[in-house]
Amino acid sequence: MKLVSICENHLYSKAYSKGKRAVTSALAVYVLPDYQAKKLAKAHPLGLTVNRIGLTVSTKLGGAVVRSRVRRILREGLRECGRERRLKVGFLIVIAARSAAKDLKSGDIKEHLDIAFKKLGMFTEV
Repeated sequence: MKLVSICENHLYSKAYSKGKRAVTSALAVYVLPDYQAKKLAKAHPLGLTVNRIGLTVSTKLGGAVVRSRVRRILREGLRECGRERRLKVGFLIVIAARSAAKDLKSGDIKEHLDIAFKKLGMFTEV
């Protein structure tokens, strides 16, 4: 399933300032309840409530090629994380890559995401 992205800058700012945060050596994850989730669920073709995801990669990590590679690896790590365990829905999730992320593979990023989501209590108990 395609990820639903955060498009507005003010939502990133809210997630940074008011959201819960979990930090690992490779990334920082910010989670904030999405107050527009019910409205967006009505607009969704299947009526599903989903998480909106934002990926942030700073220019400090490298050039455009490096930043794009890190974004692709973050997306794949997030997909792998979602395949193994279900995440709670109706949240804004912002993932900020740190300098250690540019040397990691998607499996390593998945492990960092697992740790961060576990700290934040984002996994559903099924």
